[in-house]
Amino acid sequence: MGKVVLYASVPVDGAEAAVAAAQELAGDRIVEVAAGDVGGQVLAAGLVDEVRMDVVPVVFGSGRRFFGSVHAQHLLDDPDVVIQGDRVLHLRCRVRR
Repeated sequence: MGKVVLYASVPVDGAEAAVAAAQELAGDRIVEVAAGDVGGQVLAAGLVDEVRMDVVPVVFGSGRRFFGSVHAQHLLDDPDVVIQGDRVLHLRCRVRR
């Protein structure tokens, strides 16, 4: 099954409208949203079913939050997929509702 990536060049009003536009374009395909501020907005709106993340053994000391400025707690289930790579751990977790 393919996936659709929605770029910012499509004019929309907010994260919910962006996801709705992406779902319309995707049809029966999967819509994926990157992390960062937009990912945090979509997570806060309750539109995320699962989170995929890659964990590497590096401590930066500073940086950007994975989901931007999320102001509420969002719980994830334990990972249902764990793939160990070379110095990376790939995780997939469902979002708790």
